[in-house]
Amino acid sequence: MLAVFALFSIQCKDSGSFDTPGDNEPIPHDPVFNTIAFGSCNRVNLPQLLWNDIVANNPDLWIWTGDIIYGDSENMSVLSDKYDAQSEKSGYKSLLAQCPVIGIWDDHDYGKNNAGKEYGPKDESKTLLLDFLGVPGDDASRTRNGAYQSYVFGDTDKRVKFLLLDARYFRDEAVKENGVYIPNTTGTILGEAQWEWLGSELDDSDISLFVLVSGIQILPTQHRFEKWSNFPNERQRLIDLIALKQPKAVLLISGDRHIGEISVLEVPGLSYPLVDITSSGLTHVYEDNVYEKNDLRQGVLVNKLNYGIIRIDWSQNPPDVTVEIRGNGAALYESIDIAF
Repeated sequence: MLAVFALFSIQCKDSGSFDTPGDNEPIPHDPVFNTIAFGSCNRVNLPQLLWNDIVANNPDLWIWTGDIIYGDSENMSVLSDKYDAQSEKSGYKSLLAQCPVIGIWDDHDYGKNNAGKEYGPKDESKTLLLDFLGVPGDDASRTRNGAYQSYVFGDTDKRVKFLLLDARYFRDEAVKENGVYIPNTTGTILGEAQWEWLGSELDDSDISLFVLVSGIQILPTQHRFEKWSNFPNERQRLIDLIALKQPKAVLLISGDRHIGEISVLEVPGLSYPLVDITSSGLTHVYEDNVYEKNDLRQGVLVNKLNYGIIRIDWSQNPPDVTVEIRGNGAALYESIDIAF
């Protein structure tokens, strides 16, 4: 069981419809938040077996961490039809009736497997993504390049900020050799405009907890697939930025990998470790991935359908936080206690 010291509070749930706040705009009411759910890698043409279990956790917020659909096309009608099909899934509609939804894309909902800035209709794809998520037309993310977003929930002394990072729109070339990515030591993942935005967002001293959301894994370095460490200077820049800004608490969540795992990194100059919770996939997983090396992993590698849960116990001050990787039939595959 991992102990990491934390302050955690968010607010947002209301009966009926939900008005999700945009960049730095807190929701104007103060319900108690106990549960946040998140997940990725969701095919609309496969059985969606997990929504009833997710809803049974009574989440106060759902976060898409990428691959909401598998669009994989430059034809926006293909992506649009798949978003529409997802919106009509009965289990997902039950979730929408229960809580607000926010999210960011990864490659397949961006429009092309493993794509970066070279993908042509990325602006049109971004519009479809934000429409699906119900992002207001006047939100800052609508007018700038990239799909990155910021949301603040909570009252003045218990506030959480979600920073949804766009690892596709600005990303430079990722080159493979013999099926393995060659580290790109000069390219960018976020692009300078997004880096400037992120640094400014992390300056918010009123925030008790920052949750950074990435479609691809941030901390793991050893597997051969997409990850931040394929751009090692970008990964280190993010770690250094967090250490420089010294936010009260930071939690990382990610998707993409068709597995679930929890990675932990001790950072010099930071009083708490960074924790990256990967939850992937909602409809399909790499069942044959019995063991994959990750020296940062805490606990087991999960190769079954899974979703992530963050639970907050408000009986303590600061509250106790438990992060779980769960699956079908209320299965609990991995859990850690976090206290910043």
